[in-house]
Amino acid sequence: MLKYLIQVVQNLLTTGILLGMLFSLIHINNKQRQKKWLFSGFAAGVVSALILSFLKATTVLIKREYFNIGILSVAIFAEILFYMLSWGVLQKRAPKLYEKIWNIVNAVLVASLLLYSLPSVFLYPTEFVMTGGSIFGTDFLFKMIGYLGGLLIVGLAGFALYKVGMSSSVQLVRVLLTIGLAVNMVNQAATIVQFLLARRIIPMSKWLFGFIKIAVNYNDCFLYGIMAVTLLLLVVLWIKSLHPKETYTNPAQHRRIRATSRRQKRWCVVVAAGYILAVLCLTVVKAYDEKEVVLSPAEDMDIVGNEIVIPLENINDGHLHRYVYTASNGIEVRFIVIKKSAAAYGVGLDACDICGPTGYYERDDEVICKLCDVVMNKSTIGFKGGCNPVPLSYSLSGGNMVLQTQNLENEKSRFK
Repeated sequence: MLKYLIQVVQNLLTTGILLGMLFSLIHINNKQRQKKWLFSGFAAGVVSALILSFLKATTVLIKREYFNIGILSVAIFAEILFYMLSWGVLQKRAPKLYEKIWNIVNAVLVASLLLYSLPSVFLYPTEFVMTGGSIFGTDFLFKMIGYLGGLLIVGLAGFALYKVGMSSSVQLVRVLLTIGLAVNMVNQAATIVQFLLARRIIPMSKWLFGFIKIAVNYNDCFLYGIMAVTLLLLVVLWIKSLHPKETYTNPAQHRRIRATSRRQKRWCVVVAAGYILAVLCLTVVKAYDEKEVVLSPAEDMDIVGNEIVIPLENINDGHLHRYVYTASNGIEVRFIVIKKSAAAYGVGLDACDICGPTGYYERDDEVICKLCDVVMNKSTIGFKGGCNPVPLSYSLSGGNMVLQTQNLENEKSRFK
């Protein structure tokens, strides 16, 4: 749940903020043709992202890194043209050509921002159900809640920022949007340079390595920078709403002005609330979600000859029990046991074919994979498939569970 809440906010909020600012700038200009181009770019970006995510999920035709670098390059080029056109290049000398180029640049900028950030977000729901799982389970429900919660935070923050920008001056919105795009462009350039260095397309240098190291280690700071820049818009509008300059000649006009001021304050509060929730998601919630789970200690067991003997009275409580067998080469082979029903036990290695020997732990009476956070269906523990523990055979004899040490010796390579 928390994982997808964090990822959606982390991947989409920058795009949501920049699009909110860009749409408000075009709205203030109040040119219908520009709005049509902007919405066309938005639609093209969403549709293209859906197609791209489908191709990524069903084919091997799309090489993600190369495609992303291409999209980022287009976005940077569009941003550079945006800077030039925003500050008057061609506007006076060739106004008709200026408007055509301006419309195309805005549409391309919107589409490229969406096409870079949306495909991975569209693909998250495909990870919600592992093999053997169900869309009707609580695990799927919690992940969907986190996913939709992230979309809600981004959507509200972006739309509220659009509303705030509509009530601001075109000069202020343009300046802040220019700064926000510049901050984002630095991050985009760092991603491209990192790719080129990793593929040895450009030579490594000390200053480039330092730049990439800072950009990677403090990646969220680019988002925080854009948020900080756009907060100035809230401050200016809030002050403006406290001291409206509009004149009125009757009480009705006065009430309308006061209602407008209250509405502006509400949108400022929504943006601020969205930003606060986003920061909490990327700091407090992320730290909580990523804290390492400590596996429970191994319990005692008896080894008699080539057999491991575990009294049933020790494992009949329905909880997860972990054991460690030291193989002939000194490797510790972990395995788990849990009672599934009155007559069945789930027995398997503390490892799976997908996630390796990271182990399983118990939370709220559920068995969960430590690496991928998938909740196991207890009834399937002891069977192959998905993220289930690698099954181990056992027998019941004289009130004990008996496992063969040779079966654990055969699996010791998994725990190297």
